[in-house]
Order: sequence, then C-alpha cells, then structure tokens
Amino acid sequence: MKSLLRATWFRVALGLLFMVVVGLLLFWRGPSLHGIGTAFSAVEWRWVVVAIGLNLASVVARALAWRTVIKQAMPPPHPSAMTVFSAFSVGLFANAVLPGRIGELARVAVLVRKLPKRKGLWATLVGTVLAHRVFDLVPVLLLISYVVLFAKVPAAASAALLGVVALGATLFAFTFFSARVYHRPTRLEGLGVVKRVAVMARQGLGVMRTPFGFAVAVSLQIAGWMCQLLAVYTAMRAFGIHAPLPAAGVVLLVMNVVTLFPFWPGNIGALQLAIAAPLRASYGVATATGVAYGFGLQAIEASVGIGVGVIFLAREGLSFAMLKVMPSAAQAELDEGGGTGEEMEGDAAPERARVPG
Repeated sequence: MKSLLRATWFRVALGLLFMVVVGLLLFWRGPSLHGIGTAFSAVEWRWVVVAIGLNLASVVARALAWRTVIKQAMPPPHPSAMTVFSAFSVGLFANAVLPGRIGELARVAVLVRKLPKRKGLWATLVGTVLAHRVFDLVPVLLLISYVVLFAKVPAAASAALLGVVALGATLFAFTFFSARVYHRPTRLEGLGVVKRVAVMARQGLGVMRTPFGFAVAVSLQIAGWMCQLLAVYTAMRAFGIHAPLPAAGVVLLVMNVVTLFPFWPGNIGALQLAIAAPLRASYGVATATGVAYGFGLQAIEASVGIGVGVIFLAREGLSFAMLKVMPSAAQAELDEGGGTGEEMEGDAAPERARVPG
C-alpha cells in the first residue's frame, strides 16, 4: 500500500510539473487567444460532421477486431457484436475522462457481467485486451512507414522512426510465436505481476494461431486506423488547413505518442502544442491555426468517445463512480486466480472495491 501511495503521489507530482511547463510554453511561446478564436470562427462544420462519422466508423472497426480476438481466446458462448461494442464504448469513455488507462479494465468489467460465470474469465478477457493492443502494431508500423516515405520529416526523425519500425516488427514476430490457442483456463495463483501479464497476453493472442481470425483482426484494425487517418485529414479541411494526406499521418502519429502517457485527461495543452509544431515547421501552418485545429480534433474524437460512451454507460447500468474503482476490482479478481465473475454480483463493496454485476 505504501509503495502504491508513493507511486500515486509521484504520478500526480509529475503530471502537475508537465501542466506547469505546458502552461508556461503557452504563455510565452503560444499563439494569442484572438488568433485561436479567429481560426475557430472560420471552421467549415460540414467537414466536422464527416470527421465525426469517420471516427465512429473507426470505433466500430476496432470493436469488431476485439471481438475477433475474444472468439479465438475462449470457448463459446461468445459475446455478441453489440455487447462488445457497448463494452468498448464504455472503455473509450473511461479513458477520455479519467487519467491512466482505466478504460481497458472497464470494458472487461462490462463483458464479465454479461457472460456466463466460468473459471479464469477475468484473466482471459484481460488477455484479449492486451492482445488487441498488440494488433495495433500492424497499422502503427504501416503509418510510420507511410510518414517516413511521403511526409516532410527531418532526416534524424526518419532514422528514429525506421528504428521504431524494426523494433515493432521484431516485437510482433515475438508475440506471434508466443501465442497459444485456448485449451483450458490458465491459473494465475502464485505468479508475479510480469509473469501474470505474459500468461494472460499469451492466452489472448490465440487468434494469431488461426489464419482466418488473424487476417480478420488485422484487417479490421487497419480499417479502424485508416478511418481515423481520414478523420484527421477531414478535420484539417474544416480548419482551412490544405496540407496533403501525409501531414495528417504526422498528426495522427504525434497524437498517439503524446497520449501514450496520459498524465491528465487528454493531455490537453501538450497535445495541441505537439500537433501545431510539425504543421508549422513542415507545412507552414500558423501556430494559432495549428493549436485551434488541435483543440478541434481532440473535441471531435471526444465527441465520439464520450458521447457514445455515455449512452452505453447508461445502457449497462454503470456510474462514473464505478469506473474509478475498476482497477482495484480487477486486481482483486486476478489475485484470486483469474476470477470466475461470481464475485462481481451485488453492490460495490468499498472494502474490496468490487464492480457490481
């Protein structure tokens, strides 16, 4: 508990430090509020609507990819496509409004409540979330390759990105040979944290051993990222930025790097500066327009994640307070050997931070 508190306070302190740095940068080197307001006044809203639709299509494709992973990682019965989409949407909402990656556990909690009780259910579903993230490597590597080949990127940055491609390809190959198709639930009692995560991920990556499932999951993930790339490009048009599609690839790559470590919800401020910098340096976009575009792009994505998430949060009968205790609930279930889901019935118990089922 003491180490957890130390880690929490360290995270809070680090987050506050970053917020102060970002605030100072915005004050000293950032654009004027008038310039940002002018950029917003010229927005073409029809392109905003198209960008929102593309973001929604991206969410649907990635949710279906996760369902494909689930179907290969565990025996029937499997959750329906709508149930998986509901769980995925709740996870997006949690990631958008809370620091950290609580949403990854939130979507598991939603599925556990809907599936028949079975041994190792929590562990298996957590493994599918880890595996689903691994499948992001394919579109990410394709995106990096596209940016290096066609975008205006400094030579040093191109070399670094190519190194990331090589590392990512190696990691993906390793996960492929580490995957296993399910036979029976894996027990986690007595395993350390690292070993436990490895076992769960290996179970979830079972889809990589089935050629058809592997092809479907990868194709859906690529489709999801392609929709997101087009959404970024369309949002540029909404803000009068007429840079080519590779510039949208740079923005999408920057967004994912900045949000990789969410010190506060959305990393608001830092994300906008990170988006504006390469647009100004490589494509001559004014800083005020780039920052305004960064705020608009984040709002477009949040409108899908939060809007759809709120709908399905209500559909699942969950509350905002329940989302915040889900990490503790997941840890409790996994510590008991993977969890059958039976412990999740009833109201949330503060002493164990259980999630109601």
